Amino acid sequence: MYKTLAKSIRQYKKPAFLTMLVLALEVLMEMMIPFLMAKILDKGFMMQDTHYILMLGAVMFVIAMLSMLFGVLGGKFSSDASAGFAGNLRQDIFENIQSFSFENIDRFQTSSLITRLTTDITNIQFAYQMVMKTIVRAPFMIIFAFTMAAYTNLRLALNILFIIPVLGVVLIGIVYKVHPYFIKVFRKYDRLNQTVQENINGVRVVKSFVREEKETEKFKEATADIKKLFMKAEKITALNSPIMQIAIYTSLLLVYWFGAKFVVAGDMTAGQLTSFITYMMQILGSLMMISMIFVMIVVSEASVERVAEVLNEKSTLTSPANAVETIENGAIEFRNVAFKYNDLAEEASLTNINLKINSGETIGIIGGTGSGKSSLIQLIPRLYDATQGEILVAGRNVKEYDLVTLRDQIAMVLQKNTLFSGTIAENLRWGDEDASIEEVRRMAKLAQADDFVEAFPEQYDTVLDQGGTNVSGGQKQRLTIARALLKHPKILILDDSTSAVDTKTDALIRRAFLEEIPATTKIIVAQRISSIQDADRIIVLDEGKVNGVGTHDELLRTNEIYREVYESQVKGGSISE
Repeated sequence: MYKTLAKSIRQYKKPAFLTMLVLALEVLMEMMIPFLMAKILDKGFMMQDTHYILMLGAVMFVIAMLSMLFGVLGGKFSSDASAGFAGNLRQDIFENIQSFSFENIDRFQTSSLITRLTTDITNIQFAYQMVMKTIVRAPFMIIFAFTMAAYTNLRLALNILFIIPVLGVVLIGIVYKVHPYFIKVFRKYDRLNQTVQENINGVRVVKSFVREEKETEKFKEATADIKKLFMKAEKITALNSPIMQIAIYTSLLLVYWFGAKFVVAGDMTAGQLTSFITYMMQILGSLMMISMIFVMIVVSEASVERVAEVLNEKSTLTSPANAVETIENGAIEFRNVAFKYNDLAEEASLTNINLKINSGETIGIIGGTGSGKSSLIQLIPRLYDATQGEILVAGRNVKEYDLVTLRDQIAMVLQKNTLFSGTIAENLRWGDEDASIEEVRRMAKLAQADDFVEAFPEQYDTVLDQGGTNVSGGQKQRLTIARALLKHPKILILDDSTSAVDTKTDALIRRAFLEEIPATTKIIVAQRISSIQDADRIIVLDEGKVNGVGTHDELLRTNEIYREVYESQVKGGSISE
């Protein structure tokens, strides 16, 4: 788990090493000051040697300045190392997410991934920075301070050792009790982020249904759950401080008690006792620091587990060795295909699918909700892999192709397609980043988008809001179709992607397809008959199985499901679309 995260340190190993080096030097400087102070007390003041006092005072000043310099440098290097490490972690997680298949993405909620990229990594960054600053400083301080204390008075130094087992027992108890709470806390954070995400994305729906108060109450409940868990965890971790304080002050009392006796007996000088107490405070302060860092590591461990889980997740879909990197045509074939979204699903989404689609054909797909339409088309570009059987494109199993090549030659316009923040031209060039503005306009015309784009004051330089919220649903669909066309694909798949446009515009788009891209295989998933009735063939799906295949006229004669849908839309009127 920690090894997985350590790979993201990379170029920031140097500042991490420099952090530990300069902090070790800072400890050395701090160790010298009590020793010199004892010399000043025992020799300078006792002998009233002003020159000796001034000389050692000047040395102490230089050492103090060096200590401050090393401390400042340690803070700088630790900040560089921790911020860089966190940046690499975010980059590595994001890159890994980009490689995920839909199956991988289904395992993690979007809100959970956001929490891991933000809150979890921030926790790790802070813990990493504190560990870097402590991993050398605290042990060095304890070792050097104890060595100097033992050199001053061994018998008195041994009194310090009793605090270490006390600290160990306290920390083990805290770890055992607290860790499960923080696991729960970050799951609650996922839920909180999900609530926020849903409300921001669906703010128009929330307002139209006057659900502000209900959603606010739901948010309050989510934050209250987090608060409750945090309070339980903090109550346990809070025990660390008073227990440590009791141990520290008990040690100090013992030092004062026995130290005073040693001074009276002549076994120690006043200067030695003063320096010993300073060393004692440095040791106890370092132990307190270690205990606090240990608690912080326990808190961050839950975040480490969650981040490592995403980093270790491997895509279920990969390109094979010696992958085919060219696709000859848009022919498609399904051979005995069955599909489940996951192994836990009781029923398959698709069963016994056998279809053959010729290159350049226009194929319509229709069926009720849950009939398997979207599942079927997502198998073609390997957004999912078939559970059984095989899918062929241009006569080859899709698993033989390089994934980038396959998906680059298959353009999909999904039901919930997304436009990104940026200009209209930038969004359309997702299909071809090198496309000229003339090519962008031509594809927009084919998708019946050019007229409304030209009506904007900035035309193709019009900036779209995130998600394309400043254009209508029909306009968004036409822009995403134009974006897909810019890929010049062998296969074009429209998954109910003209549902928000009027029938006239829908017909113009289909005519443009017929005239402008006759060699491209076109698969149109639709709910309304008018969108597919001119297709070369229409596939009727029902409960994950092919119920019928044929032209519009053939299905009207032979397929009951198709005929019922047609009559409800064309003749029934009231339940159309």
